[in-house]
Amino acid sequence: MVYAKTELFSDELQECAQYFKALSHPARLQILKYLAETKTCITGDISEELPLSRTTVNQHLAELKRVGLIHGQVTGVKTNYCLNPVAVQKLNRLLISFLHEIKCCDLSE
Repeated sequence: MVYAKTELFSDELQECAQYFKALSHPARLQILKYLAETKTCITGDISEELPLSRTTVNQHLAELKRVGLIHGQVTGVKTNYCLNPVAVQKLNRLLISFLHEIKCCDLSE
């Protein structure tokens, strides 16, 4: 039987990789920070907050939506974007767990 190479790794590592891939572009990090700072859902054009075209921002939003870190709900001609607090908490737990596992030395010294 043929397996995708990712299937050779644990579900947790695969999930981490999907989140980390979504976080691998500074524009996506900025979108997450912006949504967190506003503490509300954003209706309108997030591209006004980034030095990128609307099309490029929409591609980054789609990647964040794909992994569930944000919600996008269409209301008329606009889309409301919100952080998904459940997914953000899950990402936080996965990241802390992963960093704990790869800790090689005490960096506080």
